[in-house]
Amino acid sequence: MLLPRFELHQPASLDEAVELLVRYGYECDLLAGGSDLLPNYKQGLNPKPHVVSLEHIPELRVISTTRIGAMARLADLTRHPDIKRELRVVAETAAQVASPLVTEQATIGGNLMLDTRCFYFNQSLFWRESKGYCLKADGDVCLVVPQKEVCYATNSSDLAPVLIALGAELKLRGPEGERAVPIRDFYRHDAIARHVRRADEILAFIDFPPAARGLRARYLKLRLRDTFDFPAMGAAAALRLDGGRKLAELHICIGAVDTTPRAFEELCTSFAGRELNQETIAEIAEAVMSRIKPYNNVPLTPTYRKQMVGVYLKRILSELAQPEAA
Repeated sequence: MLLPRFELHQPASLDEAVELLVRYGYECDLLAGGSDLLPNYKQGLNPKPHVVSLEHIPELRVISTTRIGAMARLADLTRHPDIKRELRVVAETAAQVASPLVTEQATIGGNLMLDTRCFYFNQSLFWRESKGYCLKADGDVCLVVPQKEVCYATNSSDLAPVLIALGAELKLRGPEGERAVPIRDFYRHDAIARHVRRADEILAFIDFPPAARGLRARYLKLRLRDTFDFPAMGAAAALRLDGGRKLAELHICIGAVDTTPRAFEELCTSFAGRELNQETIAEIAEAVMSRIKPYNNVPLTPTYRKQMVGVYLKRILSELAQPEAA
């Protein structure tokens, strides 16, 4: 498979990159590590005539416990001593995203901006021609939930559920300066539009509140091939215990079951003050699982993925309830 023709731009600063986005708008794509964008281009999936690489913008590679640049490599996050100590779940999740070769290339910003996935979309041009095009590429009907308004492809980011559970904030850089968006408000229920980033903006930084470093947090990922695949479901939880085992704070987000990561803040708040024992853990897992309705558009059946939400949450919360999880 060959890449389609496009003009590659390589700005050396954020300001220069924004100028290019202002000039080309929706006629260009941003290139981070390329592990998602370039395979899609090779399949003929919505290529653009202009591609703006962020490779040569040094400020986007910053890594600290308060701010991570969008171009930070996933492998660098897994090795960074401060991230491993203060934001361990970020390092652990980055290591789960894909094979070592891919994590040396892929970036945190690229993982948050992943194109949504669907087995009617992520196919060769030949396959899509034989089946009939979908709403997300070249057609006018969603083949998952047949209608013409909303694409139901799945958000398959591993890091998005984790960062939502940690309360992270995204900093978008555009022609009017920097715009802050809580990551819980970033994604949209439309797998074509996907998010609130404008065509003239760049996801530049991920900022972490001080409280994130005091949370116990874990992420578990369901997939067919354990070293490589995108998630068929991903469960993230972060919590703080008050005294012994009472829940002072709980955040849960489930990924790869919907067009956006699914957070459950109101539900989690209702468990505040409860002792985190096996009974409470089972209640939480059942309550979240009952609110999940996966679509039939990625590997593994919706029924199985729904059941595994409960299984994975029980595993995560049981681990986080142990004193050594602090």
